[in-house]
Amino acid sequence: MTKILMDFLNMGGYGFYVWSAYGCMFAFLLSQWFLPWRRWQKYLREQKNKP
Repeated sequence: MTKILMDFLNMGGYGFYVWSAYGCMFAFLLSQWFLPWRRWQKYLREQKNKP
């Protein structure tokens, strides 16, 4: 069972490149969600504190 999993993660020697690409894409998608959300929260705080 572990050999099958290790073979899958290794992907014939290209595992590092494949998994790093998945990691970069996940980080990019997470930032595309997080940054606008944070700006929206800042905007709401500014509107709440506006006289």
